[in-house]
Amino acid sequence: MLQGKRITLIVTGGIAAFKSCEAARLLMKSGAEVTAVLTEHAAEFVTPLTFEALTGRPALTTEWAKHPGGPMPHIDLARTSDLILVMPATANIIAKAAHGIADDLASTLLAARRSPVIFVPAMNEAMWKAPAAARNVEALRLDGAVFLGPVPGLQACGDKGPGRMMEPREVAEFIEGFFAPKVLAGRRVLITAGPTYEAIDPVRGITNRSSGRQGFALARAARDAGAEVTLVAGPVSLSAPVNVRRIDVVSAREMDAAVQEELDGGPCDLFIGVAAVADWRPGAVAERKLKKTVMGVPALADLIWVENPDVLTRVGTRPNPPVTIGFAAETAEGAVLTAFAREKCMRKHASFIVANDARRALNADTNEIRIVGPDSERVFGPATKLECAHFILECAAELLAKRPRQV
Repeated sequence: MLQGKRITLIVTGGIAAFKSCEAARLLMKSGAEVTAVLTEHAAEFVTPLTFEALTGRPALTTEWAKHPGGPMPHIDLARTSDLILVMPATANIIAKAAHGIADDLASTLLAARRSPVIFVPAMNEAMWKAPAAARNVEALRLDGAVFLGPVPGLQACGDKGPGRMMEPREVAEFIEGFFAPKVLAGRRVLITAGPTYEAIDPVRGITNRSSGRQGFALARAARDAGAEVTLVAGPVSLSAPVNVRRIDVVSAREMDAAVQEELDGGPCDLFIGVAAVADWRPGAVAERKLKKTVMGVPALADLIWVENPDVLTRVGTRPNPPVTIGFAAETAEGAVLTAFAREKCMRKHASFIVANDARRALNADTNEIRIVGPDSERVFGPATKLECAHFILECAAELLAKRPRQV
């Protein structure tokens, strides 16, 4: 994903500095060339030798020492870096960058930067909430800087609140998509993912099998493509991609209500219904657990079933609908799978349907898909679900290019 990209990793003085070692390793694993720049205080927490061992390149700590890059490392790195990553970003380095202060190698490099910069803050929650810090962050954002985090949680000092540094895996995943073509720049995308759960009583219910992986992969890919992404997720054990807004729901009615509220609340360019929405629900939910039998009669046999709202159709039939994409998880393949998908596309008023064989896709890391429209078909895979997501969005972008933006 990052093959050949040159990333300068600025490490500043904070207890979270040790996590930057893992970030360097993950970025190297993705193909990037990483050069570490440590402040004087950072070197008190983790040694330059650690980063040299991880990156295979000299770790720089001062403007004055001789090094292979030349006599002016802040200029050399500014010219050659594709991205500058500041991790952890302390209140001190953020303030220096915001005001153009250049009194060491790290701050001088930021002052001379010519490439995008990502700050990953880590500090006490009171420092993060301070008005001065907010002003500095806003100034850097206006200059085009990207901030990842901080996230709430327990801090090394014992305080709780926003200030914890985002985990290296999340940072590396975000950077992997940072250089992706922004085919959805300025677009608003709404995605449903996972199953829904329909309660029968406090302990029983019905659901559809769905891990949510394909929907979450689409949310990540849409974010990488430059879109503003909202993810409506059923009950799954997955973390939402960084910078993706998540709405958690349980039942089909909750999912439908969340989708309709989002569409009513503002323009939406693209809707992707990946969720495995339960078609039916019990007409009433028992307040107590139903016994297996009541006086010898199976209690569950008398359940009355009510049809759930059809989320995809309700989106596709709205006035001025977004480009609408549905999924069809079938137990079929080849021409039969295509026929099922085409009929669903017409019935649901979708732009196209992504069809797959559920026997192979459920709980798997890979997928093989068919993009089926009213009079078209494209096959992709087998491939990872993230690769499938990128292909689906390429097809969606082609349709979006032919339509005016929603306003």
